[in-house]
Amino acid sequence: MFIDSDKFREECGVMAIYGHPEASTLAYLGLHALQHRGQESAGIASSDGSTIFMHKSMGLVMDIFNEDVLTRLPGNIAIGHNRYSTTGDSAVLNAQPIRVDCNKGMIALAHNGNLVNANDIRSRLERSGSIFQTTSDTEVVVHLIAQSKEQTLPDAISDSLRRLEGAFSLVIMTRDRVFAARDSRGFRPLSMGIIPAANGAKQDTVVFASESCAFDLIGAKFQRDVKPGELIVVGPEGVHSRFFAETKKQSSCIFEHVYFSRPDSEIFGQSVQVSREALGRQLAKEAGIEADIVVPVPDSGVTAALGYAAESGIPFRFGLIRNHYVGRTFIEPEQRVRDFGVKLKLNPVRSLLEGKRVILIDDSIVRGTTSRKIVRMVRDAGAKEIHLRISCPPTVSPCFYGVNTPSKDQLIAANKSIDEIRQYIGADSLAYLSLDGLKEACGEGVKASYCTACYTGIYPTEFVDVHDIKPAPAEVKI
Repeated sequence: MFIDSDKFREECGVMAIYGHPEASTLAYLGLHALQHRGQESAGIASSDGSTIFMHKSMGLVMDIFNEDVLTRLPGNIAIGHNRYSTTGDSAVLNAQPIRVDCNKGMIALAHNGNLVNANDIRSRLERSGSIFQTTSDTEVVVHLIAQSKEQTLPDAISDSLRRLEGAFSLVIMTRDRVFAARDSRGFRPLSMGIIPAANGAKQDTVVFASESCAFDLIGAKFQRDVKPGELIVVGPEGVHSRFFAETKKQSSCIFEHVYFSRPDSEIFGQSVQVSREALGRQLAKEAGIEADIVVPVPDSGVTAALGYAAESGIPFRFGLIRNHYVGRTFIEPEQRVRDFGVKLKLNPVRSLLEGKRVILIDDSIVRGTTSRKIVRMVRDAGAKEIHLRISCPPTVSPCFYGVNTPSKDQLIAANKSIDEIRQYIGADSLAYLSLDGLKEACGEGVKASYCTACYTGIYPTEFVDVHDIKPAPAEVKI
């Protein structure tokens, strides 16, 4: 039986290494640090200067790669990918990187995001004779590169990326180069780092990753974010930057700060730890209530709960303990146990909860099913009152930019009032953080400008996969 968490699904994580004798091993370690971004499949491609080698499979990084596999991925260049499918089937044929040998040479590519015009591009390519091997939107990119009339590969990549609409943070490798690119609105994160040259090496190792936390594990120093609309080329000549498209109004995914990214990462110019504590502080200001303890729903609610407790002066307590060793499947007793799946993951500390007025902090409510079970669990443990506080606004619209979200009819906040949600969940009170509070905590206008379509239903791109949505306001080019 599959354990289904009532959360937005992670998107993907990408990693690239240029100029290190153990490139595939560093990519493997980086993918470990990015495992939270996708647990469905993983892959690494490497180059020794003449051939691109690749290994990918379904499952977790530690189950796919071992010392023997990594020895079959030689060279000083590598890219890696963790996947959770947002488009395309859940199958090994859609695992990344994607490798092709075309008129532009041998290329491997890994993608985080979602191309909202991929179906249109694919249909046109198929009518012109292209044959696709996967159902992933990412494959359209390699076909566009192969069919580009531009003579050089950087020009062909730039030409192809200009045809894409939606979210993409890409790493691409050839036999002797690495390319990193980010869409012109900057939906998804992509960071660049450096490992200083050692042991007589002439050139620093250049690395790219979806999150800066991957750099810490491999001894890389964060340099900067890849800019929206930027293509960075790393090769024997060094590091070169160019812009393949005019930068549009930045629409970085604010949910990276709410939930997706690790607290030890810096995303869109701001520490995720700082953002989440600020979310909790702002939540306490907006929706404070008398209580005895502040309890996070682990792990996603921990940092916001710390901020809430600090602002309110109410003691922080780990009243729910998470079991970190639950796999993807389990054997359920024949005599069904109520809320069994949630109980496998979380267990209440009765001595902390019994007789207490509890403020329960979580990052979001999607369908509401898991929140209902958690509230019931805390109530059964003896809590006197339960006040649920959510560190983001109500989620009313699906995402089309690289996050696997339920359809609108499955989003509880799109179909029920806050009080109806409270009644369904069984809490004594329920409050969400305001949209303005969310933006302020995440540095809107100072550190970044954000996409908040999941809270507003207003999308920054013209093309999306549904009809009943509000168009983006007229865009001012900057």
